[in-house]
Amino acid sequence: MATMEKNLNETSYILDRRTYSEDRASSIDSNENAFDDMKQLINEEDTGNKSSLPWASFNFINSIIGSGVIGIPYAFHDAGFFFGVFLLIVVAYITDYSLILMVRSGHISGKFSYQGIMEAAFGKPGYILLGVLQFVYPFIAMVSYNVVVGDTVTKVIIRLTGISQDSVFAKRHIIVLIATLLITVPLCLYRKIAKLAKISFISLVCIGFILFSIFVRMGTMSDIVPPHPNAWTVFNKDIIPAIGIMAFAFMCHHNTFLIYGSIEDANERRWEVVTHASILTSLVVALLFGIAGYATFTAYSQGDLLENYCWTDDLMNLSRLLFSVQILLTYPIECFVTREVITNSLLRKDPNVPISERTHYLITLAIVGTTYFISISTDCLGVVLELNGVLAAVPLAYVLPALSYLQLEEGHVLSSRKLPALCVVLLGLTVAILGAVFLIVDFQEVDTCYHGIMEYCPNATDSSVTF
Repeated sequence: MATMEKNLNETSYILDRRTYSEDRASSIDSNENAFDDMKQLINEEDTGNKSSLPWASFNFINSIIGSGVIGIPYAFHDAGFFFGVFLLIVVAYITDYSLILMVRSGHISGKFSYQGIMEAAFGKPGYILLGVLQFVYPFIAMVSYNVVVGDTVTKVIIRLTGISQDSVFAKRHIIVLIATLLITVPLCLYRKIAKLAKISFISLVCIGFILFSIFVRMGTMSDIVPPHPNAWTVFNKDIIPAIGIMAFAFMCHHNTFLIYGSIEDANERRWEVVTHASILTSLVVALLFGIAGYATFTAYSQGDLLENYCWTDDLMNLSRLLFSVQILLTYPIECFVTREVITNSLLRKDPNVPISERTHYLITLAIVGTTYFISISTDCLGVVLELNGVLAAVPLAYVLPALSYLQLEEGHVLSSRKLPALCVVLLGLTVAILGAVFLIVDFQEVDTCYHGIMEYCPNATDSSVTF
């Protein structure tokens, strides 16, 4: 009877979130969902609709698969191909486990949001720490988007217009500036971005086409890419950066409770079904990108896989264009989240009271401008992905969910129920700390990416490729 009553209470909360928040108020209830970017894309009238398990899984897959998969071949190069494949499977498994821990913590604490479980476990300091990381993650993501646009759009413009590589309009910092002024700034200045609600579906279509193109080009590119002495190494030394890239690719924890709350008759068992299906599907897609991309270019693989293809390849130029469209439409979503963190946490504004137009414009332009200047200081996407992975994605995806569960769950920390979570915390902290150290030590290598025509391409004018 007690179990039935508990399930009824949990289901009642899921069916009526507003009632629950009023009955069990928290010091930050009004802010709990301020930084959930997917939630901001859903109209209020749609939030009451419940999803079947397959549809909830599709939505979750949509939130997982994104621009990060383009860096998986580079991660395989970092870790060694065979160990990299193993590592990707391990990262997917740990991601699956951490997502289950988050919902389990929600049931223990009665707080069904990331901010809620962090406050329940660690009070206001936990909420502040989460807010900082939720600022860092989308902020660095926006930098990576600008790097991608600079890499890809430049090549498409040169191919379409036939202009010289020395032309001012073939310079990546000019291309990023034009895209910023004409596209990202106008979109970012919107207060509400519900009109971009279908971006996740568009993103999935673009990723699908890029994957198709990669497979189509496997044969022709493999014929012209020269053999590399370190092509099929089992194990490489850059394991930590590789984990950072993989963690970035699987990052979806900020959308966990939104997806969970959308499931019809939601409970922990049904959530496990959705999580397993979503992570497994995303793992398959990531493996396809990684294996196909690495098999084509082996140790020549760049942080942005599309950089490896020849500038005259029109199929891949179309892929570059679609990838850039996806990036430019995703950028405003990340900007929205970053702006919300600033206004709700740093400025301590009530999220229910809109900020003034002047403040809104100033904050938005400051965010966009800062990301622009940072992005033109480096042209290595792999380094940016590694940075975001170790500094933000790993703590957000593994350390904090497992720490919250350890704090909220009863029993000794070394008990059989809590020991796996403790291992995840230790692994996450190790990756984050060592990753930050390695990035500082290897800082001089940040600008060692190559962005000319690859030496194996016809009419290559510069063969000085750096790895």
